[in-house]
Amino acid sequence: MNSAQERIILYGAHWCPDCRQSKQFLGENQIPYEWVDIEKNKAGENFVVEKNNGKRIIPTIVFPDGSFLVEPSNAELATKLNLKTKAEKSHYPLIIVGGGPAGLTAALYTAREGIDTLIIEKAAIGGQAAATQWLDNVPGYAEGIAGIEFCDQLRKQTERFGVEILQAQDVVNVFSKEKYHHVQTADGSEYTAKALLVTTGSHYKRLNVPGESEFIGAGIHFCATCDGPFYKGEKIVVVGGGNSATEESVFLLNFVEHVTMLVRGDKLKASQILIDKIAHVENKGKIDVRYNWEVESFYGGRGKLTELMIKNNQTGDREKINPAGVFIFIGLLPNIDFLKNSGVLTNRWGFIVTGHDLLHGKNNLLAFEGEEPASFETNIPGIFAAGDVRSGSTKQVASATGEGAAAALIVREFLKTV
Repeated sequence: MNSAQERIILYGAHWCPDCRQSKQFLGENQIPYEWVDIEKNKAGENFVVEKNNGKRIIPTIVFPDGSFLVEPSNAELATKLNLKTKAEKSHYPLIIVGGGPAGLTAALYTAREGIDTLIIEKAAIGGQAAATQWLDNVPGYAEGIAGIEFCDQLRKQTERFGVEILQAQDVVNVFSKEKYHHVQTADGSEYTAKALLVTTGSHYKRLNVPGESEFIGAGIHFCATCDGPFYKGEKIVVVGGGNSATEESVFLLNFVEHVTMLVRGDKLKASQILIDKIAHVENKGKIDVRYNWEVESFYGGRGKLTELMIKNNQTGDREKINPAGVFIFIGLLPNIDFLKNSGVLTNRWGFIVTGHDLLHGKNNLLAFEGEEPASFETNIPGIFAAGDVRSGSTKQVASATGEGAAAALIVREFLKTV
C-alpha cells in the first residue's frame, strides 16, 4: 500500500477503549492502517461527524473501497477483512490450536502425509515470531529474516499442501469424550478431532501494579513492532533486562529519540551479542540502562498514560518520570486458559507437561494402560503440545519449528492406532 487512500484509516481518540481494541486487533493481524486522533485533527473529527449523521462516534474505520464500520466488534472486523473464521467441516483427524511456527510446521508435515489438518488461531498467523522485527538465529537465512516474512512464507508453504486455517477465532474450551477431542470456539462453533495439538505459545507477563491495566494500549505496550511507530521522535521507557527487552530497545530506536531501560536486577540477562549492542548504543547516548529500578505505579488522565512512579529496590529511592510510552518485556506466560476443563496437566508455571516428564510425580496415567506417553503427548491420550506452551521448551523460533515437525510425526503414528 503506497498511500493513505489505499490504507485502512482508523479514526479515534487516545482515551477510547474501543479504539484501542480495534488497534490491537489490526496490529495482531499485521494489517496496515493509518491512525487519526480526532482530538488533534479537526478535519478528522469533522469527517467522523459527517459519516455518523452528526454524531461523534468512534472508532470509525474507513476501508480502501470507501465503506466504513462504526464501533465494530472483532468478529465484524474479521468478516470485513475476509479473515476465515468458519471451518469447512466439523470433524478433522487433526486440529492444531495455535498458528505460530510450531503449529504451522506441524501442519506442513501432517498435510504432506495426507492428514486432513485444521489450524485455529485467534490472532495473527505467526504469533510472537511474526511480531519480531528480525530473526537472526533461524537456520538457513544467512543474513537473517524479518519475523513477518518468515511466518508469511511458512503459512504459504502449509496452504500449498491444503492446510485449512481459521484466523481471528478464539478457542474457549476443550474437552474429550469417547476418544474424540472437542474444540469449542467463541462464535459457538464446535469441532472434533481424533488428535489435538496445542501450539498456542505464550504471552508477555504484566507487572501487575496500579494503573497498568488502565493504560494498556494508551501508553503501555508489549509489542515494539506494532506500537513503536506511534512514538516517532519521543522518549520512551522499556521495562526488562532479558533478550526481548534488550533486542526491542535497540529496535525502538528506529522510531524514538531515546530509550530508558528499567532493569530490576544489577545486570542484563541477555545474550552477549545483545549486551554488546546495548553498550554500543548506550555509548552514543541513545539508551540509558538503570539497574535495580522497578515500576511501582502508572498514572494518567483521560485514558492516556502521563507518568510513572519508579523505585530503586536497593536504596528505596522513588522518582516520577514522564515518558511518552512504556514497553514491557519481563517474561512469558503460557496461553492455556481454554484448557481449564480439558484435564491437561501443567506445571506450577502453567506450561503443559508432556512425554517422559509425566512420569515424574503422582500423575494419573491409567488411560495409557501401563505404556509411557509418547514424546509431546500430554496426560490425555491424543492431546499433544509443542512449542513455547510446552514445559521444557526453549522459547526459540528454531526449536519451535523443530518441535512442530517432531510432534507431527508422533501424531501421525498415533492416528494409525485410532
